[in-house]
Amino acid sequence: MNEPTRILGIDPGSRMTGFGIIDSDGTGTRYVASGCLKLGDGLFAGRLREIYSRIGDLVMEYAPSHVAIEQVFVHKNADSALKLGHARAAAICATFAGAPELFEYAAREIKQAVVGSGGAGKQQVQHMVRVILALEAMPQSDEADALAVAICHAHSFRLRAAKTVTSATTAKSARRGGGRSSWRKFAG
Repeated sequence: MNEPTRILGIDPGSRMTGFGIIDSDGTGTRYVASGCLKLGDGLFAGRLREIYSRIGDLVMEYAPSHVAIEQVFVHKNADSALKLGHARAAAICATFAGAPELFEYAAREIKQAVVGSGGAGKQQVQHMVRVILALEAMPQSDEADALAVAICHAHSFRLRAAKTVTSATTAKSARRGGGRSSWRKFAG
């Protein structure tokens, strides 16, 4: 069994930022912690400071080796998109002190990984997160989204690692004269 990788998933928002922490060893995923940072209606700069501070505290407390965050998607309202980008940047910068690796995923990619459909609704994501992590209660929407980002990364990272091993094995086989070309020579 592999040493588990601790993953912090973040669903950024300027009024509510979700976080979810899981451990994944490549064969299973275990829930560690999750919640929502409720930022209220105060000054925008104060909310960004709060995101930075509280995400930084989570990184120091839980020491994730990977951070996965949802990519910014285009809003119809440019002001909302800019505020979301600022909240996302505050969360990302808060992780630097712990030096984890950072990974980004599109919303459709996250939903596809967790629900099986890139167009899944919020309730479907919440349900599948609850099932995958065997949670007793239904997580809040932003909390579920953050856990979904972490789950998506756990699945993607495992596939990436398997692909790397397969590529290394194929390259090793090719160096030894294995693979299709040697079979063709043999069958000649």
